[in-house]
Amino acid sequence: MNNTLSITAVLSLIGLLTIPLVYSSDEGEWGEYRRHSTGVKAVEHPLYQQECGSCHMAYPAGLLPAASWQALMTGLDDHFGDNAELDANSQQQITDYLVANSAEKSDYRRSRKFISSLKPGDAPLRISETPYFRHEHDEIPARLVKDNPEVGSFSQCNACHQGAERGFFNEDNIRIPGFGRWDD
Repeated sequence: MNNTLSITAVLSLIGLLTIPLVYSSDEGEWGEYRRHSTGVKAVEHPLYQQECGSCHMAYPAGLLPAASWQALMTGLDDHFGDNAELDANSQQQITDYLVANSAEKSDYRRSRKFISSLKPGDAPLRISETPYFRHEHDEIPARLVKDNPEVGSFSQCNACHQGAERGFFNEDNIRIPGFGRWDD
């Protein structure tokens, strides 16, 4: 019993000692920490934030594969029932950004989980259609999301994930409107 406790204590201490080293990287205040924790690369493209973020959260590119982003961007005339067409130059700039930062091109841990959950050639049009997303949200009752007027659907990441727009999806920071902190 004492050996188990000692090993656990040592492993915990090692984990605590590595956080400051990861946190204090050259990539900025949270860049390296997010990469090795539960984040994805934050959206850093002003045109994408402006154009797509004016109707919904500008989803981090690392949540879908390049083929998904390409399909979404070529179908803007019927974007989930809305016409979201852009001028050709803006559409190309945004497509290039999304493809360059897509899940399979990211080294952020959560992006890797999204892409590894897909079969080769899969190109889901919704983040919520990916196996990894479904696995992570399978215990959340519909009444807390779909039946919750403050959330409405699983596509409203930023309603519950307080840091979603900055690429944070840590389950310790989930607050479901009208319910509170989620702990599974």
